[in-house]
Amino acid sequence: MTYFEQIVSFFQQALDVITSFRFSDFLDICLVAFVVYSVVKLVRETRAIQLFKGILLFGLVYVVITVLEMQASVYLFRSVATNAIVCLVIIFSPEIRHALESVGRHSFSTLSPFNYSKNARQLQNEKINNMITEVCRAAGTMSEKKIGALIVFERQTLLGSIIETGTTVDALATEELIGTIFFPKTPLHDGAAIIRMDRVVSAGCILPLTKNNELSKELGTRHRAALGMSEESDAVVVVVSEESGYISIVEKGRIKRDISSAELRDILQNYLLTKENDESNKFIDKIKNIFKKK
Repeated sequence: MTYFEQIVSFFQQALDVITSFRFSDFLDICLVAFVVYSVVKLVRETRAIQLFKGILLFGLVYVVITVLEMQASVYLFRSVATNAIVCLVIIFSPEIRHALESVGRHSFSTLSPFNYSKNARQLQNEKINNMITEVCRAAGTMSEKKIGALIVFERQTLLGSIIETGTTVDALATEELIGTIFFPKTPLHDGAAIIRMDRVVSAGCILPLTKNNELSKELGTRHRAALGMSEESDAVVVVVSEESGYISIVEKGRIKRDISSAELRDILQNYLLTKENDESNKFIDKIKNIFKKK
């Protein structure tokens, strides 16, 4: 076959592929790309990256012992590999749960028929903004007096299991209430306070500690609990250090330390207030306007 005939054959095969390409094939490619992207993002943003390195090392060792014909080691590694899928599900269960929660949270929240109207969103934002003001005042006061505090702001992920570990409060979040909860020697000062919307729903709650072993030794139990909570949910957590008085904020396993109460206000407003330009809100408002015109 000549060079020209090879080129013609190549383009003919390409044309056959294009003409037989179906819409379902396009969806199939998009789905696979999305799954791969989600897995890469999950591994990159969580402690799964260390576990992934361990799996690669396991595979490398298996290749070496196979080449060297180390029978006992090969048998042991093959026994482990037989149940690899079950082992991976167990090892990555927190990450898998977090990924599924994220998919459910982002997929269905925008389609919910119970989304707020524009006026309801404004009223909700006013309440949350007032709550943020009270929390920032309390955090500033506790920072000056070096009183430790741990405050969790619930967002899309419901924290019912965490709330149940504490004592029910169900009161409007005010500077005085927060200061009372975390006042030294009081029964609830060692745990976390959970804030839902503009109310403190529970205090003295027990949070899961982070499993990240690479953290600075300077971070105490409060900071590790805040990181653990943010790794397992989309909650935003504020920490006031009892030793240094520093205010820190934690979200998605990332911590920002030594911020002022003014910086804290800006960050909380960015995380907690419903933005008017959200695409989901625009879509809901358009649908409602269509029905009003009819």
